[in-house]
Amino acid sequence: MDRHPRGRRRQAGTGANPLKTTKRKRVSGGKGPASGKRAIAAKRAAIDTPTPGTNAETAPWLSAFAALEHDGWLRRDRWTAPLRRAALDRFAALGFPTTRQEEWRFTSVAPIARVPFRPQAAYQPNGLTPEQFERFTFEPWECSHLVFVNGYFAPELSTLRSMPDGVRVMSLAEALRTQRDAVAPHLGRLAGTDVNTNVFAALNTAFMQDGLFMEIPAGVAVDEPIHLLFVSSPHGRDLASCPRNLIVAGPGSQAAIVESYVNLDDGARYFTNAVTEIVVMQGAGVDHYKIEREGPAAFHVATVQAHLARDSRLASYNVSIGGALVRNDINVVLDGEGAECRLDGLYTLSGSQHVDNHTLIDHARPHGTSHELYKGVLDGRSRGVFDGRIIVRADAQKTDAHQVNKNLVLSEEALVDTTPRLEILADDVKCTHGATVGQLDEDALFYLRSRAIGQEAAANMLMQAFVSDVVHRIKIAPIRAGLECLLFTRLPREHRREAHT
Repeated sequence: MDRHPRGRRRQAGTGANPLKTTKRKRVSGGKGPASGKRAIAAKRAAIDTPTPGTNAETAPWLSAFAALEHDGWLRRDRWTAPLRRAALDRFAALGFPTTRQEEWRFTSVAPIARVPFRPQAAYQPNGLTPEQFERFTFEPWECSHLVFVNGYFAPELSTLRSMPDGVRVMSLAEALRTQRDAVAPHLGRLAGTDVNTNVFAALNTAFMQDGLFMEIPAGVAVDEPIHLLFVSSPHGRDLASCPRNLIVAGPGSQAAIVESYVNLDDGARYFTNAVTEIVVMQGAGVDHYKIEREGPAAFHVATVQAHLARDSRLASYNVSIGGALVRNDINVVLDGEGAECRLDGLYTLSGSQHVDNHTLIDHARPHGTSHELYKGVLDGRSRGVFDGRIIVRADAQKTDAHQVNKNLVLSEEALVDTTPRLEILADDVKCTHGATVGQLDEDALFYLRSRAIGQEAAANMLMQAFVSDVVHRIKIAPIRAGLECLLFTRLPREHRREAHT
């Protein structure tokens, strides 16, 4: 039985009421060892006690922040403290989203909200060795590999190759300490607490641990990609990681960045909440790749926020393979005349996986171009969500924007909710959008089988052909070859429906 894309239903989103926060009073004790111990115990009790007005879901995070603050976590980069506290206040006011809100109506984050996840306070090597990560580095691939374990940079596991003169590549934690003048004008400006209502971006800003800071000066091209490998190794804990990346491409510069999210324990439950901010200045070009290969019990939420200036270019490649619950938000503002972006995405789901892709392309200036192609393959009881929104502002005349979402459903129990959207406020534009949800072509299967190709092989050939146009657009050969091999093992090995013979 064929499925059709669901139509968009307008619902009034109702968020949680703002929550009041109060300052805790300093606890003072009397003189002597006994009273000193009582004072310390009282301080610890105050830290573990939720602030009045909070709810059960946000309270563990507020307590975790208070504990980190008490332990001196914010002393490493004091100038970020106001930004972090403002973000925490924003998170406390909004609370976790619910399915009553329009942007989350197909995705419940209750499995995340009800677990008291806690970020790690500092880097812990955990006895890891480079050999454990070889299968995640798309070998052989000669480039810089920066490894982050549970949200923190692991220098002994990383390889940073020589960079062109003037290019800054370092961990964000180091940049916050030593490069404030370069970081402060951009950090939180795109995914900050005052420009959107993204609760998870606010939560990341409050707890941001480490990640990449990359600044490319004007006219410089970085020929080799930078590979960021974010590894989760919770060791039985309900661990949260909050990676934060900031990429600033100067006028006329070129660079490619690859983010990989993996784990070393397939049975572990953990939460990754990542944010990447990309500033693309006039005439610059950035290729950004995000490959999500989390464990089957993991939760993954990621936000990519990009700002494009005049005649700049951004290519985004987003691949989702692992994770129990995954949400990707990719937001691009074309804020300069002649800016161009391409968003390509692929998600292959099985079992009870749930992947939600939300994209926003905001054409704010004339002569902008955007092309978007997202494809999904769903099996078992999995669920895929695509919500793609293109806005063409009144001043964005001569815009050329195209958006397509295609889905291949291999099981009667798999479900797709797809909502492509166009909001056009200009009158001289060229815009298209569309979505399809279907099954394997029975005529094509019959043709292949009539050529002595087995049922399973024929179905796999058609599935490989379906995803190939997205994979083949990936410019980095080792990643393209690695993904082809990975997808070959991930795609269902047999055709689930009865075919005509």
